[in-house]
Amino acid sequence: MNELKDYFNAISTLNESTWNKIFPFFKEDKLLKNEYFAKENKTARQMAFLKTGVVRAFFINQEGKDYNKQFFVGQSIIGAYTSLLTGNLNLIAQQALTDCVIYTCDYASLAKLYDECPDLERFARKIAEYYFLEKEKKEIEIVLLDASQRYVLFKKEFPTLEQLITQFHIASYLGISATQLSRIRRQFPSN
Repeated sequence: MNELKDYFNAISTLNESTWNKIFPFFKEDKLLKNEYFAKENKTARQMAFLKTGVVRAFFINQEGKDYNKQFFVGQSIIGAYTSLLTGNLNLIAQQALTDCVIYTCDYASLAKLYDECPDLERFARKIAEYYFLEKEKKEIEIVLLDASQRYVLFKKEFPTLEQLITQFHIASYLGISATQLSRIRRQFPSN
């Protein structure tokens, strides 16, 4: 679990006493390609550290079309955050696009330690701030940038992802069709 500790401490250093309390909460697990970590219309209970692999967060509209909201590439935190915080049903599913190694944790058990471990609460706040900034950035990009510009940003943010997942998922993330993505990719000879 050294990767978990290194990842957390890079965001906000946790005391050894805090680590001694939280390590028992995390269990190593596998999430196989196409398996769901968080399902739509289910109440989320767990969060996880994604050690390796790729997970997508997505929703399906009334016509049955997928919209990829975010990609999580190891190492990162995954979980249906809104459902974890509110106790409401989850609206955005999370599915493995590759085989993944994860460390799962019961969110409520971890959150109970916030009063006792202010360093853990600070870490959680920094994670929440990071995801808020990412969400706002994506909302601005989808409105202000054209598809080619969004593709260039995607390649910078996820330089190896095109080799790991289907073009369908990338097009969905960019808010365009697979045909549009093919046209855009032809503009960039390195593909």
